[in-house]
Amino acid sequence: MDAQPLLFIGAGCIAAAGVILFFVVATGSTKITGVARSLEMVQGSVAAEEVGRSELPFSDRLVSPFFARMKRMTLRLSPSGTSDRLLRLLDLAGNPEGLALERLLGFKGAGLLLGGFLGLFVGGLSLQGLFFGTIGAAAGFFLPDLWVMNTGSKRQEVLRRGLADALDMLTVCVEAGQGFDGAILHVAQSVEGPVTGEFARVLAEIQIGKSRGAAFSSLAERTKVPEIRTFVTALVQADRLGLPIGNVLREQSVQMRLIRMQRAEEKAQKVTVKILFPMLLCIFPALFIVIIGPGAIQMINTFSTLH
Repeated sequence: MDAQPLLFIGAGCIAAAGVILFFVVATGSTKITGVARSLEMVQGSVAAEEVGRSELPFSDRLVSPFFARMKRMTLRLSPSGTSDRLLRLLDLAGNPEGLALERLLGFKGAGLLLGGFLGLFVGGLSLQGLFFGTIGAAAGFFLPDLWVMNTGSKRQEVLRRGLADALDMLTVCVEAGQGFDGAILHVAQSVEGPVTGEFARVLAEIQIGKSRGAAFSSLAERTKVPEIRTFVTALVQADRLGLPIGNVLREQSVQMRLIRMQRAEEKAQKVTVKILFPMLLCIFPALFIVIIGPGAIQMINTFSTLH
């Protein structure tokens, strides 16, 4: 092979690299960086727009602006009151760590784009692809809402189951002579589950100056468990009327135990209905095959020999 074309190609690559290097050096930033930059910031004030974006972390340069744009797009596509509805769902879910309202709105917008692109990728650039893209975009847009609702439903069920034990401990602490705030603190430190977080939040609101009735009313607004609403109503009324808290807690504890037993009996009564369809579709066909199968095979063999 002739070496002359290779020499021309090599010379062209070297020339292109030199041109690129020249433009990089000529157009490069003349601003100081590193330690000198830090010393300049200490000696004088630097505006926010003067700070180099390359010195910011990856999350501040790309992730945060991306979620901000997705949030604005989600708010444009959502009806009015969406922020309040999502805040309510986050309260029911216990405000999962790292999932604020802004991030949830960003996830909805990102799910919209990702679902739309996946639908177009599956269906191609056609009418079918447009249909799949629409379905995927809608699924990605509403999937974060469904996840938060599911998390909130599971948390409310766990909260309902742990309320009776928390009330028993609260009643014992108050009747033993401990103050009500101290009893709440003891429950928040001893009981496991979401009840701990809710009682700790109530105690924190009382300590920052909120009245006891208002703090427990906020607890009732953050949940949708009927037993908690009943307990909060009785406690607020006792606080307003000056009734002994110990007696009220004792009655509420007995009532919670009774409601818990009735709920367990209700679930036990539903078992027979829930197990009916699995028996008809899964168990009975297998039993019919095992019981009737040998007889049916024998009948088939008998009738086949007659002919």
